[in-house]
Amino acid sequence: MTTAISTSAAPLAPKWSAERAHAWYAAQPRILGANFIPASAINQLEMWQADTFDAERIDLELGWAAGMGMNTMRVFLHDLLWAQDAAGFKQRIDTYLGIANRHGIRTMLVLFDSCWDPRPVLGSQREPMLGIHNSGWVQSPGAAQLADPASYPALRAYVEDIVTCFGNDERVWCWDVWNEPDNQGGGMGYYQQFEAKDKIALVAQLLPQVFGWAQACAPSQPLTSGVWFGDDWTPASVLLNAVQLAQLELSDVVSFHDYSWPEKFLSRIRQLQAYGRPLVCTEYMARGMGSTFDATLAIARAEHVGMINWGFVSGKSQTHMPWDSWKNPYTAAPPPLWFHDVLHTDGTPYRAYEVELLRQHATAP
Repeated sequence: MTTAISTSAAPLAPKWSAERAHAWYAAQPRILGANFIPASAINQLEMWQADTFDAERIDLELGWAAGMGMNTMRVFLHDLLWAQDAAGFKQRIDTYLGIANRHGIRTMLVLFDSCWDPRPVLGSQREPMLGIHNSGWVQSPGAAQLADPASYPALRAYVEDIVTCFGNDERVWCWDVWNEPDNQGGGMGYYQQFEAKDKIALVAQLLPQVFGWAQACAPSQPLTSGVWFGDDWTPASVLLNAVQLAQLELSDVVSFHDYSWPEKFLSRIRQLQAYGRPLVCTEYMARGMGSTFDATLAIARAEHVGMINWGFVSGKSQTHMPWDSWKNPYTAAPPPLWFHDVLHTDGTPYRAYEVELLRQHATAP
């Protein structure tokens, strides 16, 4: 049986009203950006650790983003970085936010993440596995922490410190408290063997507490957690699992992930509009699955949906490789079609037409 810790010392602050959420959203520029990790980092740990934090590379890449009209980045943190060196970690976050702000870019900070390797370890990170998508990305919290309620006070302290420190920082526009919390790892099943037993049940108990910890810090920015339905296109709420129900119930603005064809993307928007909240798609654009800038951005403009695609500059994360590269690595040649990512490592566009589409979306009435 899972033991849940009490949140009595941090009473749940009221969720934003729908009116407040819509007023906040109306005051935002059209949200356009990417999930950001510099090409020099394989995962969140390598991005932020003192020895590998690459401010020069971050500055270069965010300059490219601003040049194509992007005003938003979604950036993943990690609880182990805070446990290792809270003061240093917060200073590096501040440095990043300063760089982004100089380029006119605001940031969504992601506190936790259930995707990919559930065995995060601080220190030097492994080199990318040849030809494989996101071969070094790590979860936060890891499986051992998630399965051990004794670790939860440290997770709470991390959330409270980070949200208190940046909860009124205008450079941060939103908090994503947990990325795809009901995801079972990734790697085409490779990581399943390392996941915590009863992971979804554990997350279902912990996720509302995480929202509560963050809300109790009274941030000026909204809270969200991006819903990922996979191939489930049935709108009936009875089919949603406990994690998805919590995400939709507790989010101030509704965020979601969609890597499908335009007609399914629009269907997902219609389903989520029923919740009466502003919508932000915090992951999309997988060319081989039919999710492209060409049609998706036009739908987003018509429906007033914020858009943050996965992948920006091709680098050590190798997310230009498709998901199925975990079963069929691209060791002899690159994929015939990039999966994610917009720019080559040197900043040249994968497709110049896509960059023009992004610029047009940013400036269109």
